Amino acid sequence: MTRGTKVQLSVMMFLQFFIWGAWFVTLGTFLSKTLQSSGGEIANAFSTQSWGAIIAPFFIGLIADKYMNAEKILAILHLLGAVLLFLMGSADDFSGFYPFTLLYMIIYMPTLALVNSISFHQMSDPSKEFSLIRVFGTIGWIVAGLAISYIFHWDSQNAIASGMLRQTFYLAGGASFALGILSFTLPPTPPKISKNVAISFRDILGLDALKLLSDRNFLLFFVSSILICIPLAFYYQNTHPFITEMGLSNPTGKMAYGQMSEVVFMLFLPIFFKKYGFKITILAGMLAWALRYLLFAFGDGGSHAYMLILGIVLHGICYDFFFVSGQIYTDAKAGPHIKSAAQGLITLATYGLGMLIGFYISGQIVTKYNGDWYSIWIFPAIFAGIIFVFFGLLFRAEKINTNGYHE
Repeated sequence: MTRGTKVQLSVMMFLQFFIWGAWFVTLGTFLSKTLQSSGGEIANAFSTQSWGAIIAPFFIGLIADKYMNAEKILAILHLLGAVLLFLMGSADDFSGFYPFTLLYMIIYMPTLALVNSISFHQMSDPSKEFSLIRVFGTIGWIVAGLAISYIFHWDSQNAIASGMLRQTFYLAGGASFALGILSFTLPPTPPKISKNVAISFRDILGLDALKLLSDRNFLLFFVSSILICIPLAFYYQNTHPFITEMGLSNPTGKMAYGQMSEVVFMLFLPIFFKKYGFKITILAGMLAWALRYLLFAFGDGGSHAYMLILGIVLHGICYDFFFVSGQIYTDAKAGPHIKSAAQGLITLATYGLGMLIGFYISGQIVTKYNGDWYSIWIFPAIFAGIIFVFFGLLFRAEKINTNGYHE
């Protein structure tokens, strides 16, 4: 891969996640403060991510894998996305906002797989090269948060009151337009499957991987992955409104600390995984979820503000130690023939089914305990603790060996 291609792919990843981070982090605050949306409406808006994740495999399997170059599809989707983001920012109420958001997430979620496919197609050794490209995505998310807080100041109390959070959609829309244009210049990534080869419903959903559920340990991991996404949804949906209401300055920039810690803990994950094994690693991730929500439940914007910051910083352990180690475990259990199907099945179960349930429950809890943040956060804390005990007691340690990770 040439240096020029590396730069192109790095910029692609940067913009891909800059777009998402520029509007999704502040979405809960925008809906509650600018559009005066209810808890149930906010949950419905966040659930569009899950619907997008559920629909994405059909889009990739039926179109991107057979009929058109990935970079051209990426360009078209991001140009359409730019229009939808501008319409989202212009909405005056939730009924005018929701349809554009649903359409946007349906076309955005497939782009997550497309940027990976484009990257992998250009790499001779993805195991060594991909992480160096993918890290620019995390940097893009961080830069978006820091820019909103420390450059534009759109998330200050006065700015929120005057509706300035609308600007986040225009910022994301501009970045989406830029990525759409850039995508036409990316190296060609032709379809992987001949038009004459039929793709079944089973292939698209990765149902061949269902046979892994006959393995007791993998079944426990699969169920736990769905369940842990219920408290995960509380974080995405409520953290920004929560720390804003607690009076923390530059809340979007502070939430970017979570992605910063994600980068740091990603470096420690191989060492921890190799020394302690998969079970201890994933239990550490589960425990971090429970601890994070306890910190939120007992923290405040005054003398205990450090508890809120610590809860955000725990994102690195929460995400890396559970989800990334889970991807490693899934890859090892699946073997070479169904590893793609297995990863697709886990993604569909977590970001699709698990978070869909989580956003709904979160909306119900927020509606019932409106303003009572202790009650709102104590539920996911207890729930994550129960999953920690459930998995810890029932999962049997086993030996796995994959790409340098050993148990």
